[in-house]
Order: sequence, then C-alpha cells, then structure tokens
Amino acid sequence: RAPRVSTRRLWQSAGMDLRLRETSAADLDFVLAAEADPDASPFVIHWSRARHEHALTDPDYAHLLVTDAADPLGFVLLAGLTSEHHSIELRRIIVTRTGQQLGRRALSLVLDHAFGTLAAHRVWLDVKVHNQRARRAYAAVGFIDEGVLRDALLTNGAYESLAVMSILDHEWTSRKQPRSMSTAG
Repeated sequence: RAPRVSTRRLWQSAGMDLRLRETSAADLDFVLAAEADPDASPFVIHWSRARHEHALTDPDYAHLLVTDAADPLGFVLLAGLTSEHHSIELRRIIVTRTGQQLGRRALSLVLDHAFGTLAAHRVWLDVKVHNQRARRAYAAVGFIDEGVLRDALLTNGAYESLAVMSILDHEWTSRKQPRSMSTAG
C-alpha cells in the first residue's frame, strides 16, 4: 500500500485550507457525483462504485480526496505506484468548485505528494485534446506536451484523440525553488 497521506495543511491561501487525504468508502457518493457533474462528465471515463472501491485497496493506486478543511472539493486517482520505473499516471483529477484556480492548486498538491511522498521520477497523464481548460491548467504547473494518441477512445460512436503530457521530478523541483536574483557588479 502507498504511504498514507497526511492531513496536514498543504496549501493555505485566499481563505482556503486545501489538503489531500485518502478517499474512504464513505466518500464514494461524492466521488461518483463529481464524475457525473455536467462540467466533468464529458472529459472522464466513468467508473462504477465497485471499480472505485477496488482502487481504494489496490496498492498500485492512490485514491485521494481534495478538501478545504473537512469539505470535499474534488478527488484524484494516481496509478502506477508499484512501477519499478517510478512513473506515476495522473489518471484522474476532478475539482467540483470552479474558479479561484483550485484545479491548479490541487494539481500542485498532487505533484508535491507524487514527487515527495511517493518518490516519483515522472508523472504523466492523457487528456482529451478538446479539453483546453484542463490542458492549460496542466501546462501552468509545468506539464509538457509529449504528443497525441490519435483516435484513441471510442466515445458515443465517435473517436477522440488524447494528448499525452508529463512532468519530471527535477522540473517540478526547479519550479518550486525560489528564483535567485543575480546582481550586476
């Protein structure tokens, strides 16, 4: 099983107290509702309750809730935790409250966890090419476009392409370090 996620404060700003914690079976109604939300639904492959329940106990997954104090704001699925290659897939992230750049803040929490606690070398994802809002959010935290999987999904009788994006541990670390200022002599 992956290391437990601390409920310590991970991001506090603008009145928000964002944290990550392990998803419990009691949280699955929220998770399923988040997947079914009209803003998220077109961009995710829906899982059954049973599949989410399996992910809660599978050592290859981290099923995490994003909260503001105790209130759930979204959830995250990471896969590949047992990979010998230290390459973790950000399989899903859904934030139910839009605005305030909460998606980007949640992504930062997830990357801190993946590169810190989980010791990932690489975090990667695929995203539907027409999901421009998500692609901008991923790029804003440092994900790099790697290419397109053409017509990779058959959704409601139509094929959709997926953009593959990734970020490496040293890229994340360099983004987190304060920029040093050089002085002219």
